Amino acid sequence: MSKRRKFTPEFKSQVVLQLLSGEKSLAELCREHQLTSQMVGNWKQQFLTAAPQVFEQSNVDSDEQARIAELERMIGRLTMELEIAKKASSLLDGMRSRNGRQP
Repeated sequence: MSKRRKFTPEFKSQVVLQLLSGEKSLAELCREHQLTSQMVGNWKQQFLTAAPQVFEQSNVDSDEQARIAELERMIGRLTMELEIAKKASSLLDGMRSRNGRQP
C-alpha cells in the first residue's frame, strides 16, 4: 500500500505559477515532481478560482484601517474634551474657595 503524499499550499502555488508563467510545461512539472496532470490541473483551477479573494482581502484591510483611523480621531477628541473638563472643574473649584463658599 502506498502512502498519499501531502503538499503544502506554498508548493502547490509555486507549481501553478511556474505553469501559468510558462516557465515550465505541464509535462515538465509532472515529471520533475512526480505529479499527475490531473492533480496539477485541479491545483490550477483552485488557484484561479481563489485569485479574486486576494484583492477582496485588501479592500477589507482598507476598510478596517479607515475604521481604526476614525476611532483614533475620536479617542483624541474625547481626550481633549476630558482635559478641558478637568481644567474647568479645577477653575470652578478655585473660584468657589475664593468666594468663601464650600460645596
